[in-house]
Amino acid sequence: MTEKPTALITGGNRGIGAAIAREFANKGYNLALVSRSGSSQAHLDDLSERGAKVLDLKAEVQDFDQAQAIINRCKEEYAHIDVLVNNAGITRDTLLMRMKEADFDAVIDVNLKGYFNLMRHVSKVMLKQKSGNIINIASLSGQIGNAGQINYAAAKAGVIAMTKTAARELASRGIRVNAVAPGFIASDMTDKLSDKVKEQMIAQIPLGDFGRVEDIAGAVYFLVKNPYITGTTLNVNGGLYME
Repeated sequence: MTEKPTALITGGNRGIGAAIAREFANKGYNLALVSRSGSSQAHLDDLSERGAKVLDLKAEVQDFDQAQAIINRCKEEYAHIDVLVNNAGITRDTLLMRMKEADFDAVIDVNLKGYFNLMRHVSKVMLKQKSGNIINIASLSGQIGNAGQINYAAAKAGVIAMTKTAARELASRGIRVNAVAPGFIASDMTDKLSDKVKEQMIAQIPLGDFGRVEDIAGAVYFLVKNPYITGTTLNVNGGLYME
């Protein structure tokens, strides 16, 4: 019997991360999920019913040593790590003139340094395997900016640059590194917006609607399975930003 591949997903307990976990479970992967609070039992049961073995870990990805411990525990459980999806993130939105230093630092710490930490540690495992895929979840904000998100936009722009650099460094060793940049995705946050605000947002989108978390999950899996793509940022935004 062929051994199942393994996907490590940060922020895999909810939203986009949970959808990515479901996608990979459906495709025959075992999973390691990382979050600050852990996954709900309902989420873990759902993934198990889809055929996945699930390792649920609590950690702070911005902590360099905790990130190393994540990789060590995953390697101990599964012996190999085939895919890393960096998805964990936070927001501390406010306008530039009102933003506190602590709020800027916190977002950079989790959304940029956290990605670096996992990439840094998993790359050693993948180098020994001579194979692996790293997918970083970026954002439209990191491409065009967004008022009130100078910290978040800076972090996500950094993620895109880091993705390209890592792709160049690791390609010769059989490791591919790509990013997915979501646009406006339907979520608990968008559900709380007024109809007027939602209409204004949708009016900016050529395809005329919010995206779904499943759209992002499908894009991630596509990048993992295509062997000739690396250093790319795949835009999944309904045409809101076109390169």
